[in-house]
Amino acid sequence: MSLSDKEYGYVAYIDEAGDPGLKRVRPIDQNGASEWLVLSAVVMQAKREPHVLNWTQDIISNLGVRQRNDLHYRTLSPTRKISAGEQIARLPVRAFAICSNKKNMRGYHNARAAKMPSQQWYYNFCIRLLLERVTAFCAARTMKDHGESKLIKIEFSERGGIRYSQTAAYQYYLGQQQQGGQVYLKKREPVMAMLDWDLMAAFPHQERAGLQLADYVASAFYQAIDCGGPGVWDVEPAKTLAPILPKEAGSHRDFGVALFPTPAWRADLTTDQKRIFEFYGYDFTRW
Repeated sequence: MSLSDKEYGYVAYIDEAGDPGLKRVRPIDQNGASEWLVLSAVVMQAKREPHVLNWTQDIISNLGVRQRNDLHYRTLSPTRKISAGEQIARLPVRAFAICSNKKNMRGYHNARAAKMPSQQWYYNFCIRLLLERVTAFCAARTMKDHGESKLIKIEFSERGGIRYSQTAAYQYYLGQQQQGGQVYLKKREPVMAMLDWDLMAAFPHQERAGLQLADYVASAFYQAIDCGGPGVWDVEPAKTLAPILPKEAGSHRDFGVALFPTPAWRADLTTDQKRIFEFYGYDFTRW
C-alpha cells in the first residue's frame, strides 16, 4: 500500500493494543489471546501534519527520555505516562478508542462478515467501528474547516499478521454495500465519501510520529481495562486524554470512547474494568 498525491483535509493515525485472536481468549482460556482488542485513532487537520514530529520530540524531551528517539507507551514509567498523556491532551488533535471485549466472541464465526473478501474479518469489523466515528466527526467539521468536503488520509501502525490491503478492501466493499442498500448494521455507518482507497497505508511505528500518539491512546486504554493480563492495571493515563476525546450529545460514551459488545452490561466486566468506562459516561445498569 502506498499513499497517492490526492488532496486531503484530515489525517487519522490508527494503532491497536491487544490482538484479534478469537479461538482461545483469556480469562476463559489460561493461555488464550488477549481479552481485549483496543483500536485507537488520533485525528488532526492536514495542516498540522508537518508539526507532528516536533510534538513527539518535545514530549520525549520534556519526559527526560534519552534512551530512544520515539515515543512508546510501554517503555514509560507510571509518572511519565501521566505526563505524556497530559502533554498529548494539549495538542490540536482528537482521539478515539474502540474497546472490544472478546469473551463473548470466543470461537465465534461471523458468516455475514466473513463473506467480505478478507481473512481477518474481526479486525476489519473493529476498524469499521472506529471509522464510523472518525468519519462522522470529520464530516461534521469539514465545511467549517475547509469550506468543502475533504478526504481523510488513514495511516495504520504496521503489525505482524495484519494485511492492511485487506482492511482497505473491506472498507471499499462496505461502500459498495452502502450504495446497494445492503449494510446489515445501520445504527452507524462510515461516511464513505470521506475515505479513499488510495489514501490508506501502513507504516512502522517508529517511522510515523502520529502513530506514536495513537500508540499512547490505544495502550493507555488497554492498561485501564486489562486487569487480568500480565501488565499493571492503571486507569490514570487514559483519564488524562479526556480533553481530546470527542463527545456526542454531551457525552464521550459510544463516540470518543466506545465499548463493545453493547449494551455495556453484556461485556460482563469486573468492577475495576468498569471504572474507566464509567469515568467516560457509561452506565452498566441492566435493563
